[in-house]
Amino acid sequence: MAEKNLFTLIPKVDEILDKNSIKELLNYIPRKTVLDSIRMEIEEIRGKIKGKILSEEEIINEIENIDFKIKKRADEKNAYKLKRVVNATGVVIHTNLGRSLINEKIMDNVKEIAINYSNLEYDLETGSRGSRYSHLEEIIAEITGGEAAMVVNNNAAAVILVLSTMAKDKEVIVSRGELVEIGGSFRIPDVMEQSGASLVSVGTTNKTHLWDFENAINENTGALLKVHTSNYRILGFTSNVDSEELIPLKEKYNLPLIEDLGSGVLIDLSKYGIEYEPTVQESLRKGVDIVTFSGDKLLGGPQVGVIVGKKEYIQAMKKNPFTRAFRVDKFTISALEATLRYYLDEGAAVKEIPTLAMLVMCLEEIEKKAIELKSRMDEKSFDDSLQINIEDNFSEVGGGSLPLEKLPTKCIVLTLNDLSTQEFENNLRKFHIPIITRLYKDRVYLDLRTIKEEEFDVIVEGISFALNKVKGV
Repeated sequence: MAEKNLFTLIPKVDEILDKNSIKELLNYIPRKTVLDSIRMEIEEIRGKIKGKILSEEEIINEIENIDFKIKKRADEKNAYKLKRVVNATGVVIHTNLGRSLINEKIMDNVKEIAINYSNLEYDLETGSRGSRYSHLEEIIAEITGGEAAMVVNNNAAAVILVLSTMAKDKEVIVSRGELVEIGGSFRIPDVMEQSGASLVSVGTTNKTHLWDFENAINENTGALLKVHTSNYRILGFTSNVDSEELIPLKEKYNLPLIEDLGSGVLIDLSKYGIEYEPTVQESLRKGVDIVTFSGDKLLGGPQVGVIVGKKEYIQAMKKNPFTRAFRVDKFTISALEATLRYYLDEGAAVKEIPTLAMLVMCLEEIEKKAIELKSRMDEKSFDDSLQINIEDNFSEVGGGSLPLEKLPTKCIVLTLNDLSTQEFENNLRKFHIPIITRLYKDRVYLDLRTIKEEEFDVIVEGISFALNKVKGV
């Protein structure tokens, strides 16, 4: 058939729109999206005819199946870009996968606030304008022992706000070994520069002494800063100055002491067999004036930066112009308040906050999950191209927290015989609910610590989908 005649076989847009299968799309997909998908498929076929990259028979087959391709394209264009995934990596606080999870009870509170009006900035007692920070200040102070508190949109913002308020146009002394880089190449020196404070680093990468701090103090010193190196450790010939050691120095020179704890631990995790991490309460008891930390790491809540400490400093921060730029919305406030309520009872916090529950999960429970998931996989009767085993392995805390901690776990390990493991893993990520795994030595690892039981069926279906794709079925 001549090229010209092939073009005449392509249906017109109106003809395609009149088909029942396409009309059904319009029930749940915007008309513009459907029209764009139709036109794109038509242009794609035209390009293939012009380029003569397909045979006549293949072109006719594409034209006959254009309805299916339009539906597939329209569904893809209409899908949300931000979507749920299965975290089978074993990294509990996975920054790329949204860090900490929020449980359903907390989300019930968020929904209640989201679909109704709220007293976000309204004082119910006086009937006048209130402060959004009042909903969180009391409970944060109660849990941590601080005089006052406020919350901004992340911990980097918290550090900027603190330094801008307490040490703008002044020098801030910090140990050279604590000039950390956090996610996305953001570095403490850069954050300090944006705050208007001047960095004065003392000591060396591996050793800093108290006299290093004292020698750097002058008439332009605005504050002493401690930064907890939560995302790495320097081991060997090292020494550092604890915040408690700095208390006499800050009192002697009448300087505020600020500590950025990063991960924000509110429970001593060592009692659950996890490496000790300094808690917010401990820092405040030592005499630190202001402590900042994240809400979506070891605290297990939404993304926020929490600032807690002396009331006089917190009150000044609330008047800082940065506060408006860094403020949190009603969804974040409602999620954080609901999360913090669990900390009034440590047992409830460890059980109900997903991040903490996953971190303290015992190996026996993980093994039971692994056996159950493997059983469901075996019931699916995958052929000999897929080998399924349960193996011992280690999970990670993630989120720049406890970098040396290795949590014993159980993994289901998938070995593909005579098939591409990389392609199989790629297809797992292309499943309608993407499954994110670990790939190591040409085997796929699914860590049961971070997999929820209600995701088992999704995983089995996803493996079947990926296996068929890699086989070309």
